[in-house]
Amino acid sequence: MCKSAFIFSKNLLNYKFNNHHPFNPLRIELTIDLLKSSGALHDSMIVPPRKSTDDELLLIHDPTYIEVVKEASPPNSQCPRAKLFGLDTEDTPIFEGMHKAALDVVGATLTCVDLVMKGEADHALNISGGLHHGIRNRGSGFCVYNDVSVAIKYLREHYNLRVLYIDTDAHHGDGVQWSFYEDDGVCTYSIHETGRYLFPGTGETTECGTGKGYGYCFNIPVDAFTEDDSWLEVFNESIHEIAAFFKPDIIVSQHGADAHFYDPLTHLCLSMKSYQEMPKIIHQLSHQYTDGKWIAVGGGGYDIWRVVPRAWSLLWMEMSEFKRNDDELPIEYIKKWEKSAKKLPDKWLDPVDSYPAIPRRDEITQRNRAVLRKLLQTIYRIM
Repeated sequence: MCKSAFIFSKNLLNYKFNNHHPFNPLRIELTIDLLKSSGALHDSMIVPPRKSTDDELLLIHDPTYIEVVKEASPPNSQCPRAKLFGLDTEDTPIFEGMHKAALDVVGATLTCVDLVMKGEADHALNISGGLHHGIRNRGSGFCVYNDVSVAIKYLREHYNLRVLYIDTDAHHGDGVQWSFYEDDGVCTYSIHETGRYLFPGTGETTECGTGKGYGYCFNIPVDAFTEDDSWLEVFNESIHEIAAFFKPDIIVSQHGADAHFYDPLTHLCLSMKSYQEMPKIIHQLSHQYTDGKWIAVGGGGYDIWRVVPRAWSLLWMEMSEFKRNDDELPIEYIKKWEKSAKKLPDKWLDPVDSYPAIPRRDEITQRNRAVLRKLLQTIYRIM
């Protein structure tokens, strides 16, 4: 049985923009409570994160940008430069303690790296991580520092591993892609809603890398209103082909839960079926190619009551090989939170009739298959 580590401390709940912002750390508390109520998470599995350092941030981020984040972090800060660096915006507002809170998220993902690379865990999960939009000199899309890019660069610098990055957030994993666009030792893969309708507007199949990195960047931009069957079809076939082509030494995966049909910020129609199946596929690939080395992080997800706790709990259950006894959510969990949530799901998976039929289903399926064929042709041409 694989040994798995769950990285958490209460400090990670401090990454909070304001009480009205959709990126709400309460979803982390809810996930942990659901897992503990289910018997899937015990205190012995929880590892507190180590501190990260400015030098580790510099693996990815520009020193001037780090200075600006620090400048914007004190109470009631007035930082005129912040907007020049993607901060103090509606999406990524500044908040008290921002530098330390974002640095703690980076430290938690680096703790995953340390545990896996020291052989103390086969798989490690940081659900507070997955801030995949941050770039070298700019915050973006709720992301101040890019913990994923720092961790991958750390793996490259310290261990020289070939890293397969898998991003299943509804939004394109642009920050990680651009960080390694010229690196043939990192293969980035993102399946996401097409940028025609959704931030950040990137992630086309034509974004393939450049220089030495040409042919090591893959995108699957699926159509709006894509459902489970089409999503899983293109994900399963494409990620198996890419893993076989790249032959990674380690897998780093981002598990945003915002492609669900309840999510208020996207236009996709996945159910919990996809959030149960995707970790299974990645788990299998980790044992097929990387001797089990698998680091996972959270990401987006803005229906914090009905979606994120279940999706991230299913991820951890797969990583830790926990077997559920029934389809019902624990009654103690529901009783604890139902007044705050007003309505909670009572089952792990969504009923098949949870949302109306999509009238363009066949057309969407065919368009997604065309995107898949285009991506596969890219792989075969490179090979």
